[in-house]
Amino acid sequence: MFHPNPSVDTIHLAETGNLTTRPRRKVIRPIPRQHGNEAQRWTEAFGNYLLNECHLARNTVAAYARDLRRFSKWLGKRQLVNLTIQQLSEYAAWLHDQELATASIARHIVSLKVFFRYLQLEGILQQNLAELLGSQKLWQRIPRVMSPQEVPKFLAAPNAQDPLRLRDRATLELLYATGCRASEISSLKVRDVHLEERYCLCQGKGNKQRLVPLGKPAREAVRRYLKIERPVLVATAGTQPAWLLLSRRGRKLRREAIWELVKKYAARVDPSAPISPHTLRHSFATHLLSGGADLRQVQEMLGHASIATTQIYTHVDQSHLKHIHQQFHPRA
Repeated sequence: MFHPNPSVDTIHLAETGNLTTRPRRKVIRPIPRQHGNEAQRWTEAFGNYLLNECHLARNTVAAYARDLRRFSKWLGKRQLVNLTIQQLSEYAAWLHDQELATASIARHIVSLKVFFRYLQLEGILQQNLAELLGSQKLWQRIPRVMSPQEVPKFLAAPNAQDPLRLRDRATLELLYATGCRASEISSLKVRDVHLEERYCLCQGKGNKQRLVPLGKPAREAVRRYLKIERPVLVATAGTQPAWLLLSRRGRKLRREAIWELVKKYAARVDPSAPISPHTLRHSFATHLLSGGADLRQVQEMLGHASIATTQIYTHVDQSHLKHIHQQFHPRA
């Protein structure tokens, strides 16, 4: 006899001749846990958590993602939830074998610790073994700075053969005049630059805003760019972009493009000089301190949360400190 319901089992009792039915017990098989790309899935979820719930800047989230991609490369077929402290120590050693700088290794370890804290919150990990990893002691490196004689040559590097020389000159002048990071210069809007009042409004890490004075050379460079080249770039875009510095297509000039510009003109002036946007930031701070600026004022202009970060520049040029010592110490 055929029964239309497959969940019912038809049983014929031969001794009674009766036909009875009873429900068949459904067998529930556990779904096997998939480990493939497990780390990748949690890394993506972690990035969304940082961006949408912690409201971190996109550049910060991107930095975490880069560090964790390297971790995923090391992880390979290892199971994330079964990692031991010995294996995590091997990861730290592997980072060292990749010839990363001490600061980069320390940053990777911090990224891993934060990622594991997130996995704890999600109930994936019972304990955060990454917290047991010690960060290598960071050597306080003295940043490379340009001399006051090098700066004018570098800022004048854009010439008539460069298609957007006025924009490029304005970019270089702003980097040195404000001490801003490349990402901060990239994010400047036209309304943030107050040429008549001689300052600009920068938005730094954590969306913190600060006012930075603008010197005469930087103001003149920005004026020429706004008058001559920017209207052409705006016409290319077809809309009225809010950003101050525009690409050839009239879009926001990305921070990566600013790095490329600096490298391009640095190679033109001195191919052996390792100049980057951060070199201009270091030079800005060092030259201010050498000229007698107060450390607290430089801290505010750089947007440092801690004055300890700014203090590294006091080790760059000792000439001003020696002059102060000779001028005021009774036994100098």
